[in-house]
Amino acid sequence: METQLVERPATRTVDALYERVKSVIPAMEWGTFADDIEAILRLKREKNAVILAHNYQTPEIFHCVADVTGDSLALAREAQNVEADVIVMAGVAFMAETAKILNPAKKVLIPDMGAGCSLADSITAADVRKMREAYPGVPVVTYVNTSAEVKAESDICCTSGNAKRLIEKLGVPRVIMIPDEFLAQNIARETGVEMITWQGHCEVHERFTPEEIRHWRAAHPGLVVLAHPECPPEVVAEADFSGSTAHMSDYVSQAGGEKVLLVTECSMSDNLAASHPDVEFVRPCNLCPHMKKITLRSIRHALETMSVEVKVDPAVSERARQAIERMLAV
Repeated sequence: METQLVERPATRTVDALYERVKSVIPAMEWGTFADDIEAILRLKREKNAVILAHNYQTPEIFHCVADVTGDSLALAREAQNVEADVIVMAGVAFMAETAKILNPAKKVLIPDMGAGCSLADSITAADVRKMREAYPGVPVVTYVNTSAEVKAESDICCTSGNAKRLIEKLGVPRVIMIPDEFLAQNIARETGVEMITWQGHCEVHERFTPEEIRHWRAAHPGLVVLAHPECPPEVVAEADFSGSTAHMSDYVSQAGGEKVLLVTECSMSDNLAASHPDVEFVRPCNLCPHMKKITLRSIRHALETMSVEVKVDPAVSERARQAIERMLAV
C-alpha cells in the first residue's frame, strides 16, 4: 500500500516545486497556479494545517501543496496520525467525513461541499436497514465511498485496496456488499463468496467498455492494462492487472519503461507520469466531476476562511467509527 508523506519545507520556492510537475503542466499554465500555491503553503504554516489529497487530484494539488497523498485507505489511515489542528481534504465529501469521524476534535475542511460521489449518493441508511431485514444475520460490508449514516448501519467498511483480504478474513459464505455492484462482483469472482449487491456504480468507471480496452491494445502493441475494480467485470477481465489506485501505483513503480493504460480517473495518469518519466501512459481520459471541484483556488479559500467545516452527528459518528476501525484493524 503506497502512502506518501511529503515534506514541504518553508524555504522551498514555488519555482522549485515546478520541477516536480513540468512534464505534465505547461509553463504557461503554471503561471496561473503559482500565486495560489505560494499562498497555500503560507496559510498551512499560519493555520497549522495539513492537506490530504486523493490520487485523483490534479498534479498541481497532488505534487505541490499536499502533505499526505494516497487512496481512500491510505488517507483514512494517515488521518489518524495527523498532529495538525486543521485537516483540509482535497477529495470528496465522504473522505472528509471519514477524516472527521477519525479526528472528532480536529477541524476538518472540504474546499467544496459539492464534491460528492455517485456511489455515496446511490444508497441511504434506510436502504441498508431494509437489506438487513431481508437477509438477517448476513454481515454488511460497506465500501468507504458512502455517507457516515450508511457506515453507521454497517458491520465493517472496506476499500478497493483491502476488500478481498477483508472478505476472506470474515470467513463466511455470504456477504451483503454495498453499494458498488461491480466491485462486489469482482471480489466475488476472486473469493468465491456469494455477494448480495446493490446497484450503485461509479460514474467514472462504469463508462469503460471491453471494446475500448481492445481498441487501445490494438493501437498500442505491448500495452499493459491496469483496471480499477470499480470497473464492470467484463472490463476487468480484459486487463492485465486489477487493483486499487495504490496497487496501480505500486505496479507502475515496478514497471519501468512499460507502456501503461490506467483504466481509472485520468488525473491518476498525470500524477504517476510526473513521478515516472520512464513510463509511457496512454490516457483514455474519464474525469470525475466531483474530484475536479477541488482546485487550488478553493483550497486557498478554505484556508483563508476556515470553511467549509465538516460536521458529523456524534451519535452517527460513533457507530460509523466502529465500522471504519474494524476495517483499519484488518
